[in-house]
Amino acid sequence: MRKPRGWRLTAALVALTALLGGCKTIQQMMPSHRAAQERADKLQDLQLKVMRFADEYVGRTNEVLNKFKSESVTPEERLTVQNWKLQQATSAYIVASGPNSLANALDMVVLASLSRMVLDDAWVAERWGARAIPVQETYRALEASAYGMVEDLLTASQMARLREVLIQWRAQNPNVRAVAYIHFRDFAKSVGAPKPGEEGTAGNLFAVLNLDPFSSLDPAIREITQTRQLAERAIYYVQRAPELIDLQVERLTDQLAVMPETKTLLADFGRVSLIGTASDNLVRSLPGLLDQQRDALIVQLTHTMNEQSATIGKLAGELRGTLQAGTETANALHGTLESVERITAQFAPKPGAPEEPKGPPFDIRQYTEMLREASVAVRQLDELAQRADTMAPVLRTATQEASARVNSLLNHLFVLALLLILAAAVAALLAALAYRRLSARMARRAP
Repeated sequence: MRKPRGWRLTAALVALTALLGGCKTIQQMMPSHRAAQERADKLQDLQLKVMRFADEYVGRTNEVLNKFKSESVTPEERLTVQNWKLQQATSAYIVASGPNSLANALDMVVLASLSRMVLDDAWVAERWGARAIPVQETYRALEASAYGMVEDLLTASQMARLREVLIQWRAQNPNVRAVAYIHFRDFAKSVGAPKPGEEGTAGNLFAVLNLDPFSSLDPAIREITQTRQLAERAIYYVQRAPELIDLQVERLTDQLAVMPETKTLLADFGRVSLIGTASDNLVRSLPGLLDQQRDALIVQLTHTMNEQSATIGKLAGELRGTLQAGTETANALHGTLESVERITAQFAPKPGAPEEPKGPPFDIRQYTEMLREASVAVRQLDELAQRADTMAPVLRTATQEASARVNSLLNHLFVLALLLILAAAVAALLAALAYRRLSARMARRAP
């Protein structure tokens, strides 16, 4: 009894398997199923094409933007270029990993076209001119490639309508610069597209956007296809995430460079470097400076002494003449006094002395000679007084000049000594700071 039951169960399983296999084979042979499968394959190919184009778009734009950034001379320009590069790469990867491959392809066209328009208006025409022409040419080539990617998906009228909507939106928004995150479905509504009744028209551009690419697929195939595409999009974006992180880090560096605090810190470092350079130059030039100042001091002292020696010599000569005139005047006065004494002695009799015989009679020539000698003495005294009056201002001026020059020389010597002391103190302080910093570095490097 058990063998017949086992045989019947086996036969039923074989029949059920054959029936299911036949249904699946028949289902695969149906035209609608084959058409749905072909459509799913085309959508898969389109999705891969969009992803490849996104990689090409990011690679080519990064290459030309990096070259342009290397030629920038200010941190603000580098930050502007880095922001643009990050926005472009992020938008391209987000668009390529979207759920609808048809919308993704149109969004890539929108990204390339609007970016090229912004470059024409803001980069070339307004800001950088000929420097931005290589970037402009790269974006024009990428725009042509983006339109070539959707040629098999859109008709000629749909392509013309797409260009018309892009041009119309740019005309209405000429000052918009951030166009990386604008999608076709979003900005088309801002320009009044689609027009009333246009969206439902078969074969229209917006009708293509509203189509569900998986609507004609079998539910099971649709779920499998959507799951596979979701996994592919996730893997695609995760693989590109490190590149976006690198761009973010580079942008952070450029952003720090334009901050006022960073500029102040760099200026402080620059001043410290200048102080170190000045100290080094001072240490090297200090011996020569000391020699130069010493030679200048000796020359100045010699010149001052020569000038004072000439003045003092002149004054000594005048004083010598004055003293000589005084001596002559004193001699003349002495002779006058002797003459007076002789005359007085002639007329004054000596007490107790015998009366001497009378001398010669009075001679007027003796009195004339005495008066002549007295007049000479008076004239010499007058000349001596005049010379003394003339020499007094000269002596006073020479004394004042000599005192002023000696004070100036002492002040100069004091300033030089003070400068040398300050220079030595600054050099010692800087040497101590450098030694401390080197010691700290050696301590940190020591195991």
